Amino acid sequence: MHDPAKARHVVAAAYLGWTLDAFDFFIMIFAFAAVGKTFHVSGLTVTFAITLTLAMRAIGALIFGRLADRFGRRPILMLDIALFSVFELLTGFSWSMTSFLLFRALYGVAMGGEWGLGASLTMESIPSEWRGWVSGLLQAGYPSGYLLATILYGVLFPLIGWRGMFMVGALPALLILYIRSTIPESPDWQAQNKSRANRVPLSVVLGQHARLAVYAVILMTAFNFFSHGTQDLYPIAFLQEQMKFSHATVVSIAIAYNIAAILGGLAFGWLSQRIGRRVAIVIAALLALPVIPLWAFSTTPLMFGLGAVLMQFMVQGAWGVVPVHLNELSPPQIRATFPGFVYQLGNFLASANATIQVGLAGAMGHDLRWPLAGTVGVVAVIIAVMVAFGTEARNRPMGEGAPA
Repeated sequence: MHDPAKARHVVAAAYLGWTLDAFDFFIMIFAFAAVGKTFHVSGLTVTFAITLTLAMRAIGALIFGRLADRFGRRPILMLDIALFSVFELLTGFSWSMTSFLLFRALYGVAMGGEWGLGASLTMESIPSEWRGWVSGLLQAGYPSGYLLATILYGVLFPLIGWRGMFMVGALPALLILYIRSTIPESPDWQAQNKSRANRVPLSVVLGQHARLAVYAVILMTAFNFFSHGTQDLYPIAFLQEQMKFSHATVVSIAIAYNIAAILGGLAFGWLSQRIGRRVAIVIAALLALPVIPLWAFSTTPLMFGLGAVLMQFMVQGAWGVVPVHLNELSPPQIRATFPGFVYQLGNFLASANATIQVGLAGAMGHDLRWPLAGTVGVVAVIIAVMVAFGTEARNRPMGEGAPA
């Protein structure tokens, strides 16, 4: 029996953790041009920092996931938050492009652990009837962090520059105090931890669920192209650099589409509790397709803004179902490892997204419109088809003895 009061604290901590983690990541998106000027490197070189961060997240998901399955979700989550805050701070003190890339790689390792830990701790600590809307809320932390980074860029960037933005990004470390004082350990992990002799090695569990693991990795690769393909280059490289929109216009559009993304995650997460995880994801993915012309080929800031709002509502709407869907599909013995690892391994396989899009644009006269549109069109269809023919596990019991 789950304690609703404690469950609400867990939900709040997990949402804030992913929000602040995403906040730290998206500072890089807005620092993109300034970092290149500081170190006198091309935009293509700077995109490698994004690629490196995303690629290293799979390593972090595996390391911190295994630690959390062994020692508990709560203490490892606090360690993880401390580490990604430290590496974010150190990024602001980078003295060369090499040191900058090193700190972004280490940040990526730490960032890779947060999502899986927070999601597993939450889904194991809440009543099953909460899962849909809580999943949407957790994933809404991603655009919430993007929104905070947008506001920071719009208000303080002219005053503190890109180095100051990364230093502000160290503030998530304060969340550790809240987790330390209010968050209990997952009751399902505590129950499983009583039977240490029954533990099965990770390789054995993955071997027993190899088809599920491969399916989940491919699906999450498509999902990560879906999100990063619509977010990473859109505000600065596309709207500001290519379309020549002003700083204020870009900030306004980014704020609007991140609010829409939050609402989309909440709406489709809630909807998935009623119509099923697969149907909700398929609807959101397919509805992104008719938005592409407005999102990528408009001519005025107003129409681009409308397209961006609709696009992110659908993209993050589909993503809003992911935390609960992966946790319900996960083998219970490795729930802190499996969702985060397949998610971040998909991130690794999609990590070259920004570099690929910039490279394709270079071959098209430095026009990002077709690379952006093509990415969304292809992966939205892949997601819809894979999910439609996948497995539904809505409201599956979690914890020891739950069916796998």
